[in-house]
Amino acid sequence: MTVAKNRADRVMLYDISWEQFENLLKDLGEHRVVRLAYDRTTLEIMTPLPEREHYKQVIGDLVKEIADVLDLDYESYGSTTWKRESRMAGVESDNCFYFQNEAAIRGRLDLDLRQDPAPDLALEIDVTNKSLNRFPIYAHLGVPELWCYDSSELKIYLLQNGEYVESENSLVFPTLAIRYLPKLIKENRVNCRRIIRRAVREWVNIELPNQANS
Repeated sequence: MTVAKNRADRVMLYDISWEQFENLLKDLGEHRVVRLAYDRTTLEIMTPLPEREHYKQVIGDLVKEIADVLDLDYESYGSTTWKRESRMAGVESDNCFYFQNEAAIRGRLDLDLRQDPAPDLALEIDVTNKSLNRFPIYAHLGVPELWCYDSSELKIYLLQNGEYVESENSLVFPTLAIRYLPKLIKENRVNCRRIIRRAVREWVNIELPNQANS
Protein backbone atom coordinates (compact mmCIF):
# COMPACT_ATOMS: atom_id res chain seq x y z
CA MET A 1 0.00 0.00 0.00
CA THR A 2 1.26 3.46 -0.94
CA VAL A 3 0.00 6.58 0.84
CA ALA A 4 0.04 10.08 -0.60
CA LYS A 5 -1.50 12.89 1.41
CA ASN A 6 -2.42 15.58 -1.09
CA ARG A 7 -4.37 18.07 1.01
CA ALA A 8 -5.51 18.54 4.58
CA ASP A 9 -8.99 17.32 3.69
CA ARG A 10 -8.04 14.09 1.89
CA VAL A 11 -5.75 11.10 1.74
CA MET A 12 -4.96 9.07 -1.39
CA LEU A 13 -4.11 5.38 -1.01
CA TYR A 14 -2.74 3.22 -3.82
CA ASP A 15 -2.49 -0.53 -4.40
CA ILE A 16 -5.60 -1.17 -2.30
CA SER A 17 -7.28 -4.52 -2.96
CA TRP A 18 -11.05 -4.92 -3.05
CA GLU A 19 -10.87 -6.89 0.19
CA GLN A 20 -8.99 -4.03 1.87
CA PHE A 21 -11.59 -1.57 0.61
CA GLU A 22 -14.42 -3.70 2.00
CA ASN A 23 -12.64 -4.12 5.34
CA LEU A 24 -12.08 -0.38 5.59
CA LEU A 25 -15.78 0.26 5.03
CA LYS A 26 -16.60 -2.14 7.86
CA ASP A 27 -13.97 -0.69 10.20
CA LEU A 28 -15.11 2.90 9.63
CA GLY A 29 -18.77 1.99 10.12
CA GLU A 30 -21.94 3.61 8.80
CA HIS A 31 -21.76 6.81 10.86
CA ARG A 32 -18.31 7.96 9.77
CA VAL A 33 -17.55 11.53 8.82
CA VAL A 34 -15.15 10.74 5.95
CA ARG A 35 -16.29 9.80 2.44
CA LEU A 36 -14.69 7.19 0.19
CA ALA A 37 -14.19 6.69 -3.54
CA TYR A 38 -12.50 3.62 -5.02
CA ASP A 39 -11.36 2.92 -8.57
CA ARG A 40 -9.30 -0.15 -9.45
CA THR A 41 -6.92 -0.20 -6.43
CA THR A 42 -6.87 3.60 -5.90
CA LEU A 43 -8.75 4.91 -2.86
CA GLU A 44 -9.52 8.48 -1.88
CA ILE A 45 -10.63 9.32 1.66
CA MET A 46 -12.13 12.80 2.03
CA THR A 47 -13.33 14.89 4.95
CA PRO A 48 -16.27 17.03 3.72
CA LEU A 49 -15.81 20.79 4.10
CA PRO A 50 -18.65 23.13 5.18
CA GLU A 51 -18.96 24.69 1.71
CA ARG A 52 -19.36 21.30 0.08
CA GLU A 53 -21.94 20.19 2.63
CA HIS A 54 -23.90 23.43 2.18
CA TYR A 55 -24.28 23.08 -1.57
CA LYS A 56 -24.96 19.37 -1.28
CA GLN A 57 -27.93 20.09 0.99
CA VAL A 58 -29.21 23.08 -1.00
CA ILE A 59 -29.14 21.38 -4.40
CA GLY A 60 -30.58 18.18 -2.91
CA ASP A 61 -33.46 20.21 -1.45
CA LEU A 62 -34.11 21.85 -4.81
CA VAL A 63 -34.22 18.50 -6.61
CA LYS A 64 -36.91 17.37 -4.18
CA GLU A 65 -38.86 20.60 -4.54
CA ILE A 66 -38.81 20.33 -8.35
CA ALA A 67 -39.99 16.73 -8.13
CA ASP A 68 -42.85 17.75 -5.86
CA VAL A 69 -43.99 20.51 -8.23
CA LEU A 70 -43.82 18.13 -11.19
CA ASP A 71 -45.59 15.43 -9.18
CA LEU A 72 -42.74 12.97 -9.76
CA ASP A 73 -42.18 10.02 -7.45
CA TYR A 74 -38.60 9.81 -6.20
CA GLU A 75 -36.38 8.30 -3.55
CA SER A 76 -33.21 9.83 -2.13
CA TYR A 77 -30.38 7.69 -0.77
CA GLY A 78 -27.99 10.48 0.20
CA SER A 79 -24.35 9.37 0.45
CA THR A 80 -24.99 5.64 0.27
CA THR A 81 -21.93 3.53 -0.56
CA TRP A 82 -22.49 2.15 -4.07
CA LYS A 83 -20.06 -0.52 -5.24
CA ARG A 84 -19.51 -3.27 -7.79
CA GLU A 85 -16.72 -5.73 -7.17
CA SER A 86 -16.80 -6.98 -10.76
CA ARG A 87 -15.88 -3.46 -11.92
CA MET A 88 -13.58 -2.65 -8.96
CA ALA A 89 -15.53 0.54 -8.34
CA GLY A 90 -17.16 2.17 -5.35
CA VAL A 91 -18.28 5.69 -4.45
CA GLU A 92 -20.28 7.72 -1.97
CA SER A 93 -21.91 10.56 -3.88
CA ASP A 94 -22.92 13.85 -2.31
CA ASN A 95 -26.50 12.81 -2.97
CA CYS A 96 -28.31 10.40 -5.26
CA PHE A 97 -31.87 9.86 -6.41
CA TYR A 98 -34.11 7.32 -8.04
CA PHE A 99 -36.73 8.66 -10.45
CA GLN A 100 -37.17 6.42 -13.49
CA ASN A 101 -36.47 3.32 -11.37
CA GLU A 102 -38.19 4.53 -8.20
CA ALA A 103 -40.97 1.95 -8.41
CA ALA A 104 -38.45 -0.87 -8.73
CA ILE A 105 -36.70 -0.01 -5.45
CA ARG A 106 -39.60 1.48 -3.47
CA GLY A 107 -39.39 0.59 0.20
CA ARG A 108 -36.09 -1.26 -0.26
CA LEU A 109 -33.26 -0.96 2.26
CA ASP A 110 -31.12 -3.80 0.91
CA LEU A 111 -30.12 -2.51 -2.52
CA ASP A 112 -27.31 -4.32 -4.29
CA LEU A 113 -26.00 -3.22 -7.70
CA ARG A 114 -25.36 -6.83 -8.62
CA GLN A 115 -29.10 -7.17 -9.24
CA ASP A 116 -30.66 -3.73 -8.63
CA PRO A 117 -30.52 -0.64 -10.85
CA ALA A 118 -28.09 2.13 -9.99
CA PRO A 119 -29.47 5.53 -8.94
CA ASP A 120 -30.87 7.50 -11.85
CA LEU A 121 -29.16 10.72 -10.75
CA ALA A 122 -26.03 11.39 -8.69
CA LEU A 123 -24.79 14.74 -7.42
CA GLU A 124 -21.13 15.68 -7.03
CA ILE A 125 -19.99 18.91 -5.43
CA ASP A 126 -16.52 19.70 -6.74
CA VAL A 127 -15.62 22.77 -4.68
CA THR A 128 -12.39 21.09 -3.53
CA ASN A 129 -11.38 19.64 -6.93
CA LYS A 130 -11.30 15.99 -5.98
CA SER A 131 -8.05 14.16 -6.66
CA LEU A 132 -9.71 10.97 -7.91
CA ASN A 133 -11.73 11.25 -11.11
CA ARG A 134 -15.30 10.13 -10.30
CA PHE A 135 -16.49 9.77 -13.89
CA PRO A 136 -15.06 6.27 -14.54
CA ILE A 137 -16.41 5.11 -11.17
CA TYR A 138 -19.96 6.24 -11.90
CA ALA A 139 -19.70 4.79 -15.40
CA HIS A 140 -18.69 1.40 -13.97
CA LEU A 141 -21.66 1.58 -11.58
CA GLY A 142 -24.05 2.43 -14.43
CA VAL A 143 -25.43 5.76 -13.15
CA PRO A 144 -27.19 7.32 -16.18
CA GLU A 145 -27.02 10.99 -15.10
CA LEU A 146 -24.49 12.99 -13.13
CA TRP A 147 -24.73 16.59 -11.95
CA CYS A 148 -21.46 18.34 -11.06
CA TYR A 149 -21.56 21.65 -9.22
CA ASP A 150 -18.39 23.71 -9.12
CA SER A 151 -17.65 27.43 -8.86
CA SER A 152 -21.32 28.43 -9.15
CA GLU A 153 -21.77 26.33 -12.29
CA LEU A 154 -23.89 23.21 -12.64
CA LYS A 155 -22.99 20.81 -15.44
CA ILE A 156 -25.10 17.85 -16.56
CA TYR A 157 -23.47 14.66 -17.82
CA LEU A 158 -25.27 11.71 -19.40
CA LEU A 159 -23.84 8.20 -19.71
CA GLN A 160 -23.50 7.21 -23.37
CA ASN A 161 -21.64 4.11 -24.53
CA GLY A 162 -19.83 3.80 -21.23
CA GLU A 163 -18.66 7.43 -21.04
CA TYR A 164 -20.16 10.68 -19.76
CA VAL A 165 -21.06 13.35 -22.27
CA GLU A 166 -21.98 16.87 -21.21
CA SER A 167 -25.59 17.77 -21.98
CA GLU A 168 -27.75 20.87 -21.92
CA ASN A 169 -30.76 18.86 -20.76
CA SER A 170 -31.45 16.51 -17.88
CA LEU A 171 -33.01 13.08 -18.33
CA VAL A 172 -34.83 13.47 -15.01
CA PHE A 173 -36.16 16.98 -15.70
CA PRO A 174 -36.02 17.28 -19.52
CA THR A 175 -38.34 20.31 -19.77
CA LEU A 176 -36.42 22.52 -17.33
CA ALA A 177 -33.26 24.58 -17.78
CA ILE A 178 -31.53 22.95 -14.82
CA ARG A 179 -28.34 24.94 -15.39
CA TYR A 180 -30.26 27.99 -14.12
CA LEU A 181 -30.27 26.62 -10.58
CA PRO A 182 -26.89 28.11 -9.51
CA LYS A 183 -28.15 31.58 -10.47
CA LEU A 184 -31.26 31.01 -8.38
CA ILE A 185 -29.14 29.81 -5.46
CA LYS A 186 -26.85 32.85 -5.73
CA GLU A 187 -29.78 35.26 -5.82
CA ASN A 188 -31.14 33.75 -2.61
CA ARG A 189 -27.88 33.01 -0.78
CA VAL A 190 -28.64 35.49 2.03
CA ASN A 191 -32.11 34.03 2.50
CA CYS A 192 -33.06 31.05 4.63
CA ARG A 193 -33.45 27.59 3.13
CA ARG A 194 -37.24 27.86 3.15
CA ILE A 195 -37.08 30.94 0.90
CA ILE A 196 -34.74 29.20 -1.54
CA ARG A 197 -37.13 26.26 -1.79
CA ARG A 198 -40.03 28.64 -2.38
CA ALA A 199 -38.05 30.41 -5.12
CA VAL A 200 -37.39 27.18 -7.01
CA ARG A 201 -41.05 26.20 -6.80
CA GLU A 202 -42.04 29.56 -8.26
CA TRP A 203 -39.43 29.18 -11.00
CA VAL A 204 -40.72 25.73 -11.99
CA ASN A 205 -44.32 26.97 -12.08
CA ILE A 206 -43.25 29.83 -14.37
CA GLU A 207 -41.21 27.55 -16.61
CA LEU A 208 -43.99 25.02 -17.16
CA PRO A 209 -46.41 27.42 -18.93
CA ASN A 210 -43.48 28.79 -20.96
CA GLN A 211 -42.66 25.27 -22.11
CA ALA A 212 -46.27 24.64 -23.07
CA ASN A 213 -46.38 27.86 -25.12
CA SER A 214 -43.02 27.39 -26.86
